[in-house]
Amino acid sequence: MAYNVGGVDRILRIFVGLVLVVLAVTHTVGIWGWVGVVPLATGLFGRCPAYTLFGIKTCKSAKA
Repeated sequence: MAYNVGGVDRILRIFVGLVLVVLAVTHTVGIWGWVGVVPLATGLFGRCPAYTLFGIKTCKSAKA
């Protein structure tokens, strides 16, 4: 399986995902904060289904 999420993109996704999940756990934001699981997962796995759908790659090497 090829990666399609690059380094800076992955770091930003992981950061945003963690922030949203922490805010949801601490009840600072509503239930929508759990949406942070999506960017967190795509950042950790290096693969984004939406990027695949639209043919976008932000990584230099697409090898698994």
